[in-house]
Amino acid sequence: MRQELLSLPKGLAEEVSKNLVMVARLIDDEPEQAYAYSRIALRLASRVAAVREAAGFAAYATQKYSEALAEFRAAKRMTGSVELWPVMADCERGLGRPERALAMAGEPEVQKLDKAGQVEMRLVAAGARRDQGQIEAAIVTLQSPELASNAVQPWTARLRYAYADALLAAGREDEAREWFAKTLEADKDGATDASDRLAELDGVEFVDASVDLSDLSEEEDDDEDDDEDAAEIEAAERASDVAEYYDEDDEEYEPLEQSDADSDAEGDKA
Repeated sequence: MRQELLSLPKGLAEEVSKNLVMVARLIDDEPEQAYAYSRIALRLASRVAAVREAAGFAAYATQKYSEALAEFRAAKRMTGSVELWPVMADCERGLGRPERALAMAGEPEVQKLDKAGQVEMRLVAAGARRDQGQIEAAIVTLQSPELASNAVQPWTARLRYAYADALLAAGREDEAREWFAKTLEADKDGATDASDRLAELDGVEFVDASVDLSDLSEEEDDDEDDDEDAAEIEAAERASDVAEYYDEDDEEYEPLEQSDADSDAEGDKA
């Protein structure tokens, strides 16, 4: 990429580079923002292959598959590289054309891919089979030396996960459990939810033990209010008892003031 940007005027190259850095930084967590930065870079330097590729991935991350496919094709024309072939095939899937993805899986370009690219192409092809409702065919597609290998590679967890998920879709739960467990062994970074899938198969339910502190605070306030209310009631009852049983002959006794209505009532009684 650096070499490609050197073909631009210095100021323009710096501006394009800044936007591409933002695309890379945001594409996983904020794809829409990454897409916006990619469009700026594209307006500035549409003839740079790295820019077209970045714009393609940003569009792909936001599920704009038609746009992504166009950018990937442009980048491929500029570089002559086939490394984008698997993601281009996956764009065809995203556009609802799994048959085209399968056709691409049989093209000579696949043989030019490195091992990681070939595994990615296998994953895309299996996904296309599932799109067509061919679950068993998807399982067979994923069966490969890479799947059987005990060596852990960058693609191992994803490959095992896809295989386990296909087995589960076919109703082969015991085998699916085995492969979700193998996925977990390879997934050191937690890139998949294999642990959750495995727990689900084993009938384990996770309960969120976290408690909202604000709720606790409200409960404590309610308890304090209840205590205060109880104390007030108790004090009122004691005062009532004192008023009822107080000896009028006591020197400190002071009768309560009577209302006019009470005085009138006593006058009537007299």
